[in-house]
Amino acid sequence: DEKEKFEPTVFRDTIVQGLNEAGSDLEAIAKFLDATGSRLDYRRYADTLFDILVAGSMLAPGGTRIDDNDKTKMTSHCVFFADEDHDAIRNYAQVFNKLIRRYKYLEKAFEDEIKKLLLFLKAFTETEQTKLAMLSGILLANGTLPATILTSLFTDNIVKEGIAASFAVKLFKAWMAEKDANSVTSALRKANLDKRLLELFPANRQNVDHFAKYFTEAGLKELSDFLRVQQSLGTLYFLLQVVLYVKEEMKRNELPEPAVIGLLWTCVMNAVEWNKKEELVAEQALKHLKQYAPLLAVFSTQGQSELILLQKVQEYCYDNIHFMKAFQKIVVLFYKADVLSEEAILKWYKEAHVAKGKSVFLDQMKKFVEWLQNAEEESESEGEEN
Repeated sequence: DEKEKFEPTVFRDTIVQGLNEAGSDLEAIAKFLDATGSRLDYRRYADTLFDILVAGSMLAPGGTRIDDNDKTKMTSHCVFFADEDHDAIRNYAQVFNKLIRRYKYLEKAFEDEIKKLLLFLKAFTETEQTKLAMLSGILLANGTLPATILTSLFTDNIVKEGIAASFAVKLFKAWMAEKDANSVTSALRKANLDKRLLELFPANRQNVDHFAKYFTEAGLKELSDFLRVQQSLGTLYFLLQVVLYVKEEMKRNELPEPAVIGLLWTCVMNAVEWNKKEELVAEQALKHLKQYAPLLAVFSTQGQSELILLQKVQEYCYDNIHFMKAFQKIVVLFYKADVLSEEAILKWYKEAHVAKGKSVFLDQMKKFVEWLQNAEEESESEGEEN
């Protein structure tokens, strides 16, 4: 007994033998683990215990099986050898629940084990990854595991391979099969992970649109909707803070609105690292400016402020050559978002534009200006008839 307590290989052999004797009877496995904890040092060898229960053998750093060539030191009565079926994995989850309820000190060790296994995902087969995802999702749903284990999925090597996002989808599906989307989103908020979900993807794909498409196609539209709402709320809160701060500064320094709008435009445009490809930068700019349009609208309530903003947009698009073709799209966006009025655009077109890129930008705006003028004439004629 003393030898079993203090030698990891003897500990391993005892656990493997007990699991093999219990066979596929999970109730018998649970009873064996319950009884054996009184004579084996679970506290010291918790990682070995959980390696065997999940993978069937001890794992080396990185996730390779230490005893891969010696079948006597392995067991097939573990999670990785179970059927790839939600009910089958749920039955294994019950084994972990019973074990941790009986030996409460294993709770933290089990959390650390799952975090470690998530870091080792590349070493596991796709079906093993799926079973681990299902197990984690079920245990997250019943509260055995905290949502903080998910931070392991943000590790570069599994994010770049696409393993993190794929694993997360399977995990969330299992979680929602046990509970519902509200359970998932509530737990993510409490763990402060609701704003980090984009980190499941490589840097060049960390945007809400990609996340929404990926998760919606995987059947998790509730989570893509949740992220969109979180992003919108975060942006609105940020914009509110900026508005309050800017208004306070205007009051303290007696700054007029036309002086502020140009500074805000510069700050907004400097907040982004712009794509170097002309065909992509317009789309990037419109997405970015759509977020900040409410802020610019607060500080462009005067005709003079609107004209200054138009001139700043014109100068920026001229000075940054990739934006040359984006000018008209930005102006139309601001018109639709009530940042710029019809009167201001027409005045800029007729007399208030600056010299930089004048011919290019006036030509870009020609059709839109004609549309504005026609709409204005129709409105006036309808008014006269009435």
